[in-house]
Amino acid sequence: MSTKEEMKRLDYTLPYNKDVDPEVMKGEREKIFYKNWIMVGHTSQVEKVGDFFTFDLVGEPIIVTRGKDEELHAFYNICPHRGAIVERTEQGNKKILQCIYHGWTFHLDGKVNRTPNFKTNDIEKPSCMTPIRLEVHQSMIFVNLNQDAPAFETDYESFLNNINEYTFLSSLKKVRENRRIVQANWKSIIDNYLECDHCQIAHPSFSKAFDLTKYSITPCDNFSYQCTTASDEEEGPGARFYWVWINTMISIYPGTGNMTTSHIIPVDEKSSLAIYRYYFADENLTEDEEDLIKFVDQVREEDFELVELLQSGLHSRACGRGVYSPTEHGLKHFHQLVTKAMQS
Repeated sequence: MSTKEEMKRLDYTLPYNKDVDPEVMKGEREKIFYKNWIMVGHTSQVEKVGDFFTFDLVGEPIIVTRGKDEELHAFYNICPHRGAIVERTEQGNKKILQCIYHGWTFHLDGKVNRTPNFKTNDIEKPSCMTPIRLEVHQSMIFVNLNQDAPAFETDYESFLNNINEYTFLSSLKKVRENRRIVQANWKSIIDNYLECDHCQIAHPSFSKAFDLTKYSITPCDNFSYQCTTASDEEEGPGARFYWVWINTMISIYPGTGNMTTSHIIPVDEKSSLAIYRYYFADENLTEDEEDLIKFVDQVREEDFELVELLQSGLHSRACGRGVYSPTEHGLKHFHQLVTKAMQS
């Protein structure tokens, strides 16, 4: 078979110029991030009445609170009076929320409390902070800016069924969080997570710890998972790495009950905010658990170095489309979901 015929049989990735185009990023914000369920936190962050945390969802400021009714609430962190940011801290505990611009105050469910520059408080509905849909599954908090989207358990039923085998998930607590700006497009970071062809070269410690001959990647409807076993284990549970549409990665390693999550939030077309969190049953970590965090951090930093190197070349005229290897099922699946969402 000729080289030209062989090239026709290759399966090509999305065009690289989509990862450096601000107009493409604008469309992804509207058609992908503002229309789908996204994990923003964990119930251990808002255990007590008055607890809250804030989160920037690709330019949209949101706040999640534990109300006086002991229920979780999510709403835009925006004052309806003039549009000022209400809560300026990342997390904390308050009895009432106050906008410092004109002194409007709000209850923990976003409903208006007082509007001191008005003679009447009888303007309740237009004066409340705008609510956002929120659901909790296995103690993970998901929000959706699209009020008409199907329920999370409808869209992600197979994912929820898959993780149900980890009975310890709901008992975990967030014990640590790190953030880092990565100089790479959000899709490039997820692309890297969804294949392990680079592991042998880029991740020597990971390749030594796990048996890559038993590494598998399984795409599902709107998530995928990767499995492998420890190199010195004959039997027993191995590691499992989930990617959940759109931008959430959930890793569960052998040993005591644990979970690490990574959220990739676009800053612009060429940079992203990576938020990674570590969950264990006890805040007092053992030496083995501290070692696991160091191991995960090392692998993650190796990945960030790779994707930043990749991003530096995407502007080149030599870049067109990449080629899927025979094992890059997860990567291809992700690109198909992106394409489908952008065409909707």
